[in-house]
This record gives sequence, structure tokens and C-alpha cells, in this order.
Amino acid sequence: MWSVAVSLLHSFRLLVRSRASLHLEIIALRHQLAVLHRSRRPRLRFTSADRILWAWLSHAWGGWRSAVHIVKPETVIAWHRRGFRLFWTWKSRHRIGRPALPPDVRALIRDMSAANPLWGAPRIHGELLKLGIAVSQSTVAKYIRRQWRPPSQTWRTFLTNHASQIMAADLFVVPTVSFRLLFVLIMLAHDRRRLVHVAVTAHPTAAWTAQQLRNAFSENDAPRYLVHDRDSVFADVATTIERMNIQEVRTAPRSPWQNAYVERVIGSLRRECSITSSWSTPPGCIDLLQRMSRTTTSDLDRRSRRGRRVRELEAPPVFEPGMEVLQI
Repeated sequence: MWSVAVSLLHSFRLLVRSRASLHLEIIALRHQLAVLHRSRRPRLRFTSADRILWAWLSHAWGGWRSAVHIVKPETVIAWHRRGFRLFWTWKSRHRIGRPALPPDVRALIRDMSAANPLWGAPRIHGELLKLGIAVSQSTVAKYIRRQWRPPSQTWRTFLTNHASQIMAADLFVVPTVSFRLLFVLIMLAHDRRRLVHVAVTAHPTAAWTAQQLRNAFSENDAPRYLVHDRDSVFADVATTIERMNIQEVRTAPRSPWQNAYVERVIGSLRRECSITSSWSTPPGCIDLLQRMSRTTTSDLDRRSRRGRRVRELEAPPVFEPGMEVLQI
């Protein structure tokens, strides 16, 4: 009885509907039957034509929601929005913007900038206007040839410009015959490659390193720059270096070439200190190496100054009586 009542109500509803609405509903139902017949269950496969048809039905027929059964109405709305985006993408494929600059004008701008490195975009823009070429200054700035310049002065330029104000410091290890390690701290002036300070210890600490800096540099003779590596010994005394009005310059990691002068002195000291490997006096090894390091430092400093003075005079070197000749 209830089904009969529903059928009668549906029949009365069909009587008041328009003929176009009926045809659209028939199209929608038949299309859904065709999709079900050609698809394999349980998944339905829709083509682009199916999506376009339902996007058109959702736009042209207000009662399409009651006729769709195989998909949700939200899916049809998503198809309509995707078609809307594709339509406007196709319509705006030919965008009208600023006209491209002719290749000959671009080549002329590059040639002018290469032939006149000191000319900027305003000057080249003015010259082009004199030739009757109407381009904007921003366009000229876009196509000029830019010369590569480092963001700051190079490392070699820094060392050359501030040689008289640079001190180099480094710490190296010397093994002894008693299988102990001695830590040697050296400081070198860049102006004359002069050894300023050498200290040896078996236990380097922050207090010891700070004291060596105070012993090497007085208040009036402190350099402007101190070049050193990234050893933790120097990191612990950063406050002391700052109080002495010295600016730290740290080398890059694993780059001994940036501190080449002091590395060369370290090589000389290592070769000279290797003589102690033939001596077997472990109790006095530390004192012996300290005395030898001071002697080696003194001899190297004297010989360095004498060698430069002799080369300036273009005469053979003259050694003092009793002076020990070292081979480096």
C-alpha cells in the first residue's frame, strides 16, 4: 500500500515537471546505465567525456542531484571546478606582456658594458637614447655584463695589506723518547718573519696560553690581528685576546696554507727537535727540549736577520765564532 502511494505521488510530480527536465533526467539515467555496463565491478571508470557531460548537467539542470546515483554530488562539483580551471588555463595561454628586447640591442648593451667596465646602467641607457634606441634603464641593468668581484678582499690581499700588523700563532706537538708529548706554542710576526715568542709545556691550559700571550705582547706592542687556527686552546682565551685589543682571524678548517709562514717555522723546529731522539735521558727530557727550543729559536732568528742583511749587501754570510750552524 505504501509503495502504491509513493508511485502515485511520483506520477503527480512528473505531471507538473517540464518536458526539458524529463529529457535531462532520462539522459542522466541512461548515461549512468551505460557507465555501469561498460565498467567492471566494483570500480567504475569515467572518461573525460563523462565528466564533461555531468559538469554540463550540473550547470544546466537544477534537479541533477536527485538523478545521480553512481557517484556523490560532491564528485560532480569537483569535476565542474576542474573543468573551470582548465578552461581559464586554455583561455589565458597567450599572455600579453612587455615586448621582448631585440637580440641586436641586447648584444649592443653587452658589448658596451664589456668595452667600458666603468659604465653603469644609467650611462649606457643615456648612450642608447642618443642612438635612438628607446629602452628603460631597468632593461639595460638586466642585460649588462657584470664583472665578477669577490664579496671582500682575498686572503692574500689581507695578508699583504696588513703584514706589519699581523701576528701568527700556532701550537704543535713534539713526541719525546719517553713517549710523552710536549706542546710548543710559537708566535711569528709577518712583517719580517720574526719569531716573537716560543713556549713549551707538557700540559697546555687556558691560563697558560693566556699568560704566554701577555708575555709575548705588551700593552703598547700588541698587534692588530692574530691569525690562528681553530684549536680549542685559542677558543678558551678569546676573552684575553679581546681585552688586549687584538682582533682574532681564524683560518678555515683544514687549511694550513692560510697560515703558511708559521707552518714553515713549525717544520723547521720539528726537524731540529728530532735530534733529541738519539738521547736517552727521560727525566730531563722536558728541560732539555725547552733549552733546545730556545736555542733553536734564537739561532733561527739570528740567522734569519743575518741572511736578509747579507742578501741586501750581496756579500757571503759571516758567522760569529762559536755559533752553531743548523741545517733546515
